[in-house]
Formats: sequence, C-alpha cells, structure tokens
Amino acid sequence: MAKKRLGLDNLSPAPGSHRARKRIGRGHGSGKGKTSGKGHKGQKSRTGVSIPAWFEGGQMPLYRRIPKRGFKSLNPKRYQVVNLSALAELSETTIGPEELVGHGLIRSLNKRVKVLGDGTPGRAITVRAHAFSASARERIAADGGTAELIG
Repeated sequence: MAKKRLGLDNLSPAPGSHRARKRIGRGHGSGKGKTSGKGHKGQKSRTGVSIPAWFEGGQMPLYRRIPKRGFKSLNPKRYQVVNLSALAELSETTIGPEELVGHGLIRSLNKRVKVLGDGTPGRAITVRAHAFSASARERIAADGGTAELIG
C-alpha cells in the first residue's frame, strides 16, 4: 500500500493530544448540566463576577486590622552614591558631579550625589557633592583635601 503524502488538506493533530471541549449546561446526562459545574447559588455561581484575591467576604480585611507603623516620605531625598575608592582612580584634583558623569560614576546631573567613605583618596583632592558620610569627610581631610557641599 502506498504511503499517504502529508499536505495541508490532510493535517490532523497527533492522537491523544487534543481533548474535546467541556460542553456545560447540556442536560443531566452530560454530567455538567443544570448548575453547569458551579455548585448552587451564591456570588461565584453568577455571571460577570470578579472577586479580588484579597477580599475576605466582608470581614475586616487584614490590611486594615493590622496597626500601621512608621512613616513614608512623599518626597524622599534620593542620592547617587560614590565611594572614595572610585574617586582615587580619577586624575582630577577638583571632582564635582560634572566630572563624575563624564567618568560614568553617576548617571544624572539632576539627582543629588553623596560621597561614602569606602577607601581613601590617597592624595589631596577637592570633592564637591550634595552630601558626605562622616567617614568620607574624615578621610578626605586626613589626606589634605576638602569636602565642599553643593547647595
């Protein structure tokens, strides 16, 4: 017997890979008649219902039962941080936000810059930034440099 050639006219899914859809609401004999697998009455048996995952059936919800703690500022001060070890690698004697952007140590001139005290400058440098950690100030001063605050 000649083998049948596969073409667009005789394509079919592999045996057992395609299951027939569930025909609900088609009588008792189908096993999915009457209530169509939705149980009896209630909100979930109705059409068009969408109950959020956090809904607790009208009980006082968890996020309202638990006491609130702390404070979240609506306009927090966010800094781009730079360590002294990164500044030590630069050749300039005066380092400000413009130089830091030029060397790719910070991304934006629109955000504040904070210098942290990880590492040492190793030489006298003038660092201009919006904020300094206490250890960064000490280490810059110890090497004979100055830490200038930008307004």
